[in-house]
Amino acid sequence: MKAECTICPHKCSLEPDQTGLCGARKNTGEKVTCENYAKATSIALDAIEKKPLRLFHPGSNILSAGSYGCNLRCPFCQNHRISMPEGHPDVFDLPPETLVKKAVSLKDLNNIGIAYTYNEPLIGYEYVFDCAKLAREEGLKNVLVTNGYINEEPLVELLPYIDAMNIDLKGFREEIYTKLGGDLETVERTITTSAKKTHVEVTVLIIPGENESPGEMMALSQWLSKIDNELPLHISRFFPRYQYEHVAATPVDTIDNLVGIAKKYLRYVFAGNC
Repeated sequence: MKAECTICPHKCSLEPDQTGLCGARKNTGEKVTCENYAKATSIALDAIEKKPLRLFHPGSNILSAGSYGCNLRCPFCQNHRISMPEGHPDVFDLPPETLVKKAVSLKDLNNIGIAYTYNEPLIGYEYVFDCAKLAREEGLKNVLVTNGYINEEPLVELLPYIDAMNIDLKGFREEIYTKLGGDLETVERTITTSAKKTHVEVTVLIIPGENESPGEMMALSQWLSKIDNELPLHISRFFPRYQYEHVAATPVDTIDNLVGIAKKYLRYVFAGNC
């Protein structure tokens, strides 16, 4: 019997044993669940600033963990080997109890919690939810690094367990999201809803020929300022990756110019990878 996935707006209608567009959610015959549950591809203790989060416990560390798969199709993906693999990448078992125990053991190294990152964590929604609840019981912080492409109901259910988010805003034109297989409205809603409940910082990766226009940055910054003009914005530099290896890295001068525009509307604007 077909089953519909309810996590993101794709609403994949899946036959038994069929996997959705994200490559990680599967119809088990009864319902759609995350096939990548407790299957990790990466784990590392990172500086919180690498997420990037600049105004959330600066100077601390956080245990970062990720799996595989993504529900957008960015040809410029900076981490495509695990987000968009052909077949499953190498994984290792990382049950929630094991991840939380590891995070607790690193408190002496100034670890404040767990960051769900590297691939798109919310396609592994059940895993993130289970880990976040256990982590909260141990006094750990939970951080999401996400593209924000999630339905409102599961987002609202998860938010009470999330202490901070970095949301990747691909651009501020609908055409960009159409190209990536998503929609801008959903990500806007995620940012607006989450900023009311938890600490949010936003990242925009500037890709030459795609989203580097001053007018787009002005519109994006004005929109964010209406939510909260102290909401931090990270303007990051693109480097050739995946299907955009032919595109040159974003010029530093372009980043500097866009940072200047954003600072007219937002108090906290940071240049990344320059």
